[in-house]
Amino acid sequence: MQFTVVAQKGKYYLKEGDMYISIEKKINQKELNDFIRQYDLKELSLPKLLESNNDDSLKLAGWSVATNSKTLLLIKKTLQPLDDISNTTYRVKVSSASASSSARFPSVNNSVVYGINHFKTKNSFIVADSTVIFNLNDYLLAKKVVLSGSFNNWNPDSILMQKTNTGWTTTMKLTPGKYWYKFVIDGKWITDPDNRLTENDGEGFINSVFYVTNHTFFLPGYSKAKKVLLAGSFNNWDSWLFKSIPLDKTNTGWIKNVYLAEGTHTYRFIINKKWIEDPNSQKLPNEYGEFNSYLTIGKPFYFLLKGFPNAGKVILSGSFNHWRTDELYMQKTDSGWHLPYVLGPGNYSYKFIVDGLTVIDSTGKQISSKDENITTLIIEPNFTFNLKGYSDAKNVYLAGDFNQWDTHSLPMNKTKDGWEIRVNLSLGKHLYKFIVDGNWILDPNNTLWEQNFNRTGNSVLWLEKF
Repeated sequence: MQFTVVAQKGKYYLKEGDMYISIEKKINQKELNDFIRQYDLKELSLPKLLESNNDDSLKLAGWSVATNSKTLLLIKKTLQPLDDISNTTYRVKVSSASASSSARFPSVNNSVVYGINHFKTKNSFIVADSTVIFNLNDYLLAKKVVLSGSFNNWNPDSILMQKTNTGWTTTMKLTPGKYWYKFVIDGKWITDPDNRLTENDGEGFINSVFYVTNHTFFLPGYSKAKKVLLAGSFNNWDSWLFKSIPLDKTNTGWIKNVYLAEGTHTYRFIINKKWIEDPNSQKLPNEYGEFNSYLTIGKPFYFLLKGFPNAGKVILSGSFNHWRTDELYMQKTDSGWHLPYVLGPGNYSYKFIVDGLTVIDSTGKQISSKDENITTLIIEPNFTFNLKGYSDAKNVYLAGDFNQWDTHSLPMNKTKDGWEIRVNLSLGKHLYKFIVDGNWILDPNNTLWEQNFNRTGNSVLWLEKF
């Protein structure tokens, strides 16, 4: 029996108990990259094999070279039983479907809370009215330079750059977010030599990364300070050397352009190891009896608690502020208590604390067996998870990277043929599992999975552009 999948100049097929991969030597880099991504072949280091005949990675993965001529590379591997989920070398992935560029490189993703650029020169690409000016210095002898990236599905021909007296330039309209890119110089792909910020795409390729920022932090004065750092909820208040956010000195103070996800962000500045508030910002109390500055991006969600007219103090605490109980004090109204709080699309849980006692939100949904008064909140639900069967189960929960693997925050609803829940997912890759009466299981209706630290596997979902 033979099973064949063809992808341009690459072929992946099964024959008489062996797996084969054949690649024509005339394949170009984009076709090779697409082939590697489509069939999850990054561990084989095929570019290195084609360029230098180095087959170390091939041997480590259990493959061998069957043919290596001037026109064709053919490698093979003997199939193993497909019955051991704890060992990924026994699992064969042969899929004609691959994630799109919008799924693999989403400009806005729940996992990207903030981003800063890091160019060798002080100035990054200029952004004005959502138009980004991309520049490549030097390469004046090149005949053709193209900009390619996540914003154009890595097309190597669609965005031609114009030659200047110092290099090459082009403009693009981009919304705030994270973008991956490369330059193609006379057919050769390179990362941006002036950009220190690069990232492995998980498939063996390095790309330059650029953030279109949406907020400017500015601290006036402090001209004698040697350095000023920024720390906040967006970087877990990290002020250590390798994770701190340094501000750039100007004639009037200190400045930093940052990309921030939708939501509420608290922060402070650090000058000579002393933490200070932003003098021009709104403030929230912190655990030290002081205040943190805060800013918001997006629309507010109105938290409401009816009743409790005699309460002296009502506090909102949730996953969105790390369950702090000293920060979000609700405002009293004629019918109860309320608080407008800006949150981006996502999956949250929260509770109200009335004079030290946790109470249930009568307008929400009780979700946790650990704390009967915790409520779930899904802002902009856009995807439905289904689990067929398990009609005798008492409780079924969904857990994944989209809720920090919380075991109780996403309870599924029982249906005629199983269980379901509607949640918010950002574009891109997501890992998840179901918890049935305390037992973790993979999604039985999803064949795509990857190994985890516990060697029990996680189901994988790629969410494409809506």
